[in-house]
Amino acid sequence: MYVLLYLFFFKERRKVYEANLANVGLELETEDKSESDDGKTYFVKIHAPWEVLATYADVLKIKVPFKVNDIPENREMPMNWLSTPFRLPEQIMQPEPDFFTAPFDKSKSDFFLIDNKETFFPPSTRNRIVYYILSRCSYLGEECGDKDKKGIKRLLNNGTYTTAFPLHDCRYWTRSKDLNCESERYNLYKHWARFLFFFKEQPLNLIRKYYGEKIGIYFAWLGFYTEMLLFAAIVGTICFVYGVLTYDDNEWSKEICGEIGGKIVMCPLCDKKCGYWKLNTTCNSSWKLNVKLKESNETRPLFLDDTSDFSSVTLFLEFWKRRQARLEYEWDLVDFEEEQQQLQLRPEYETKCTNRKLNRITQPYLPVTSKCARLCLSGATVVLWISLIIACIIGVIAYRLAVYAAFASIMKDSPTTNLQVVGPYITPQLATSVTASCINFVIIMILNLMYERVAVWITDMEIPKTHLEYENKLTVKMFLFQFVNYYSSCFYVAFFKGKFVGYPGNYAYMFGKWSKLRNEECDPGGCLIELTTQLVIVMTGKQVWGNIQEALVPWLMNWWGSRKARKHPESLYSRWEQDHDLQGFGQLGLFYEYLEMVIQFGFITLFVASFPLAPLLALINNIIEVRVDAWKLTTQFRRPVAAKAHSIGAWEEILSGIAVLSVVTNAFIVAFTSDMIPRLVYMYAYHPEGDMNMKGYINNSLSVFNISEIPLANTPLVFLPRYRDYRYPSGHEKQYSHTMQFWHILAAKLAFIIIMEHVVFLVKFFVAWMIPDVPSDVRARVKRERYLVQEYLHNYEVEKLKIQLSQNSNKLEVSLIHSHPADCRSAHR
Repeated sequence: MYVLLYLFFFKERRKVYEANLANVGLELETEDKSESDDGKTYFVKIHAPWEVLATYADVLKIKVPFKVNDIPENREMPMNWLSTPFRLPEQIMQPEPDFFTAPFDKSKSDFFLIDNKETFFPPSTRNRIVYYILSRCSYLGEECGDKDKKGIKRLLNNGTYTTAFPLHDCRYWTRSKDLNCESERYNLYKHWARFLFFFKEQPLNLIRKYYGEKIGIYFAWLGFYTEMLLFAAIVGTICFVYGVLTYDDNEWSKEICGEIGGKIVMCPLCDKKCGYWKLNTTCNSSWKLNVKLKESNETRPLFLDDTSDFSSVTLFLEFWKRRQARLEYEWDLVDFEEEQQQLQLRPEYETKCTNRKLNRITQPYLPVTSKCARLCLSGATVVLWISLIIACIIGVIAYRLAVYAAFASIMKDSPTTNLQVVGPYITPQLATSVTASCINFVIIMILNLMYERVAVWITDMEIPKTHLEYENKLTVKMFLFQFVNYYSSCFYVAFFKGKFVGYPGNYAYMFGKWSKLRNEECDPGGCLIELTTQLVIVMTGKQVWGNIQEALVPWLMNWWGSRKARKHPESLYSRWEQDHDLQGFGQLGLFYEYLEMVIQFGFITLFVASFPLAPLLALINNIIEVRVDAWKLTTQFRRPVAAKAHSIGAWEEILSGIAVLSVVTNAFIVAFTSDMIPRLVYMYAYHPEGDMNMKGYINNSLSVFNISEIPLANTPLVFLPRYRDYRYPSGHEKQYSHTMQFWHILAAKLAFIIIMEHVVFLVKFFVAWMIPDVPSDVRARVKRERYLVQEYLHNYEVEKLKIQLSQNSNKLEVSLIHSHPADCRSAHR
C-alpha cells in the first residue's frame, strides 16, 4: 500500500491528480483529517489491484517465474558444517524458491507460475509499479498522458502533497495480525537488524524482496567488503604482534637507548625556547612506539605487498565483480538496462527549462551559454571550497609550529615527566601532534557539514537532466571534497613534514624568516608515528561520530516527533501515522552510506603502510556498521521506494582509482617517510666492517654542526651537536652540502618506487586476467535460462496454436453439420 499526505491547499490540482490515478485503475481511500493526530493532515491510501499490476509489469518487462530451476546446485564447500553457527534459517535466507524467469506478458499469463495473484508480485515490485504510475500521472488533464505537468515529485516540490511513501507491512517488534501478511519487516528485525546477530550472514534475498535490488546490493557489497577486511586485519595484527615481540632485536634501537644515545647531543627542534637534548631521551616516547608500529622491523614489505599493493585490494575488487555477477543472475538483473529506468527527466529540470526552446524530440533543454555559465560557477565554487580546506590545513600547520615551542618550554619542568608509566611518552612532539589532530578533526567535520549543503546547491544549480546524471555529478563533487578534506592532513605528515627543514644556521621557515615559524622536523624515529596518530584520531573519530549520527539522531527525532501519538491507544495509532512519524530515507540515502565506506577504504589502503592495525579498526567498525544500517532502516526510517540496480555504480570506478593511487602513496611512504631504504643502503653499502648488520647506523645517519659558527652569548663550546641529515661537516670543502650517501639513498628510493609500482601493476593485470568477472557456472545458467525461455515460449505458442486450430476445426464441423441437410434438400429439388 502506498500513502500520500496533504493539507487542505491545492484542492483542484489534487482532485485532478487523484481522479487520473483512479482512471488508471488504482484504488484510493482517503482518511479524513479528523482521524489524524494533528487534526490537519489527510492520508490517501493507494492500492494496486491485479489488473494494474499485471498491465504495468508487462510495460516494465518485469521478470517473473515460469519454471522451477532444474539445474543442480554445485556450491557445496568442504567442511561446510563449520559455517553452521553463522547461518540463518533457510526460510529467512531463501524466502522464495529458485525459478527460471522471463519478462511478464499479460496476454500469456497462463504461461507463468501464478498460484496466488495477491502474492505473485513481491512487495518491492508492487512498490516500484505504484511509484512508476505516480511519477507519470498528469495533474492537469483528465487522464494519464505524456504531458509536462505530471509526476508525484513535482507535486511534492510545489506543496500539493507533503510526503509520499510505501507502508511497512507490520511493526518491527511483532508480527502482523493479518494472517496473509508475511511480516517481512519483523523477520528482518529479528534475524538481521539486532546486534546480537553480528556474526550471522545477511538475508540478502529477503532484503531484496522487501526493499528492492538497489538497497540489497549495497548490503551485499558492505558484507563482502567486511569479509575481505578480515584477511587484511589478520595479516596486519600478526605484523603488529611480531613487531612488538621482536623490537628488542633492533640494533639501532639499542644504540639510541644505550651508551651511544646518551653521548649524542642533538640540535634544538625550535628557535629560542628549545634547548639541546640527548638522543636517548626519545627512547621511550618515540622509539618504542615506532617499533610497535613496525617502523623498524622487517614486516613492512610483507604487509605492504599483501594488503596495499593490490594483492588483497585487487582480489577484493575482482572477487566482488564475480559476486556481483552472481547476484545479477539470482536477482534477474542480467538484461536489466539501468539507462531506461533513469531516462525520466527530473521535475526540477522540466520546471526550469519549460520556457526554453524544444529540441528535436520535443523535450526541454538548457541553452549552451546557460549550461557553460552554470558549469563555470559550479567549478569555481568547488575550487573555492577546496582552497578553503587547504587554507585550514595551512592554519593547522602554523598552529603546530607555533605551539611546539610553547609545549617544549612548559613540559621541560612539568610534573608529568616524573610519572612512572606514561611520563616518558608525554613529549612536546606528542602533545603537538594530538592537539593538532583533534583540531584538524573538528575542522574536517565542520567543513563536511557545510560543504554537503553547498554540493547539493551547486548540483541543483547545474540542473542535471536525469536522476542518474544528478547522482553522478553529486558523487564527483562530494568525493573530491571529502578526499581533500579527510586526507590532506595525512598527506602533509606523510610527504611534506620534515622534508624541507634545512640545517642548523640555515633553517627553512614557513612564511619566511620574519614569521619565526620554523618548519617541523620529524622525530628521530621518523614521521610515521605522527602519521599513525593522525590516522587513528581522524579515522576512528569519523567512524564513531558517524555511527552516533546515524543511530542516535534518527532515534531522537522519531522519539520527539511521535511523543503525542504514543499517548494514544494502539488501536487509534494507525499504520500510516506510525510510518509518517518515522524519518524519510531520501533518494540520496544510500549515497551517504557508500561515501562513508569509500572514505574508510581510502584510509586503509592509502596509508596502510604506516598503521597495520587500520584494517582491524575498519573491520570492527564495519561489523557495527552493518547492524546499525540494518537497525535504522528497519526501525527508524519509512520504507524507501524500491529501485533496481545491477551494480554499485560509479563507486566501483572510484574504488579502483583509490586502489591505483594507494600503490603510489604507500611506495612513497616506504621510500621517503620511513627509514627502511636508508637502513638497507647503510647495511649493504656503507657498513664500515662489511658485515650485513646495523651497528653504527645511528652515528652514520646524523650529521655534525659546528656550534661556534653561530654567535651565542655565554655558551661555551663543549660539544658538537648533531642533526638528522646526510651533510658534510664544518671545515670540509663542501661543508653542509649533501654527501654522496644522500644521493645514493635518493637513487635507491626512486628505484624502489619505480620497481615496486611496475611489479604491482603487472600483478594487478595478471590477477585481473586470471579471474574472470563472471563465474563459469553463472554464465552456463544464463545460457541455460535463455534457451529454456525460448523453448518454453515456442512450445507454449505451438500448444496455443494447436488448441486454436482444434477449436476452429470443431466450429467448422458443427457448421457443416448444420448446413448439410439444407444443401441436400436444395439438390433434391
